[in-house]
Amino acid sequence: MSLYQPFLDYAIALLQKRLNLEPYPIPEGFERKETTTGKGKRQEQVITTSHAFKSPKLRQIRAAHVRGGNSLQVLNFVIFPEPIYDLPFFGADLVTLPGGHLIAIDMQPLFRDEPGYQEKYTKPILPIFQAHQEHLSWGGDFPEEAKPFFSPAFLWTRPQETEVVETRVFTAFCDYLQAYLGFVDRAEPITDTQRQKEILQAQMRYVGYRAEKDPARGMFTRLYGQEWTEEYIHGFLFDLERKLATQS
Repeated sequence: MSLYQPFLDYAIALLQKRLNLEPYPIPEGFERKETTTGKGKRQEQVITTSHAFKSPKLRQIRAAHVRGGNSLQVLNFVIFPEPIYDLPFFGADLVTLPGGHLIAIDMQPLFRDEPGYQEKYTKPILPIFQAHQEHLSWGGDFPEEAKPFFSPAFLWTRPQETEVVETRVFTAFCDYLQAYLGFVDRAEPITDTQRQKEILQAQMRYVGYRAEKDPARGMFTRLYGQEWTEEYIHGFLFDLERKLATQS
């Protein structure tokens, strides 16, 4: 059993209950990928599976789940709204490596510096953030260039104990996802064409940044090679640019 399987199971069950979910196409070769790492007694099988859905307001809901024994467990779970809504992205990066756990959960804003946007999407979730931050201490510095893409309710922590991940982090993940779906329920389409352009530009900035700086690139390249990795990142994980190119 993977450390992050319960997170994925919970998310999919909640989404199925709350949304009118449909499958989102996963390009061939990405639904499941396996390899073996290490030698002798340290040999581990690594399995990467992809999951993807969509709903009327959400363009892509997708997860990459990596299971590689005790030393490698990853769940990257991101929700991309349709660009006619000003919704933030939902992002959860849950990573376990030999050195410990790295946890990042947020509703990543389109317009971090707009007070009205913060009032609408960050202020309501600050109590959730503060409640969990009491038990999940701040994980330390992260890159300056990344800061525009995270909200003041960004939960970033490096717990030492696996039990904390199974309990406290799991609860935080559930609370953030439930709150996000509340925003989705209430979201109204943006009709102003200028604002629609700004939303699309903000989505493109985020997707471009995430694709360029994807922290999993090194891991995937070591496991499955560069060609597979770049296609996985641009053709599935952060595919907005490709999707827009095929529409135009």
